Amino acid sequence: MTDSDPIIAQVEQWLQDVVVGLNLCPFARKPLRAGQIRFVVSDATTDEILLEELQDEFAVLDRTSEQEVETTLLILPTHLRDFHDYNFFLGEAERLLQRQGYEGIYQIASFHPHYQFADTRPEDSENLTNRSPYPILHLLREKSLERGLENYPDPESIPHNNILRVEALSDKEKRALFPYLFSS
Repeated sequence: MTDSDPIIAQVEQWLQDVVVGLNLCPFARKPLRAGQIRFVVSDATTDEILLEELQDEFAVLDRTSEQEVETTLLILPTHLRDFHDYNFFLGEAERLLQRQGYEGIYQIASFHPHYQFADTRPEDSENLTNRSPYPILHLLREKSLERGLENYPDPESIPHNNILRVEALSDKEKRALFPYLFSS
């Protein structure tokens, strides 16, 4: 990549307009406003290189405080553009998490332009809840997540509420919020 700034800007816009703007993640607003989200653009062209970058990002989280870096978005503009390949890679990422002893410390959430939940059709609105401008590996601190869930009145309702929110969007709103899904 020669210049990652436009990529980061696009992901920040998605985070602000979709994730926070639609309140898909009630825990994202605070670290976004506080500047505690680390945005990293991957240069990986192979799974092996991406696993190394993922390990490097776990190490960054290890050596930084929550106040400095709450969470990391590892953005993949050139690798794993196919959702099936991406989904397969998530298994590799989880195995790395386990092998490195990070289970219970960090968690990986997934976002992709072609995200599709099991038992849905590609065009189903609920898939929009996890659709992003680029494939993204979201590295979360388990303790932060647990704290957020403890203080949230009904965490089990979040996925259902998110589906209702995106299903209520008009076509015009979907095009405005997800322009990368509608460009030819």
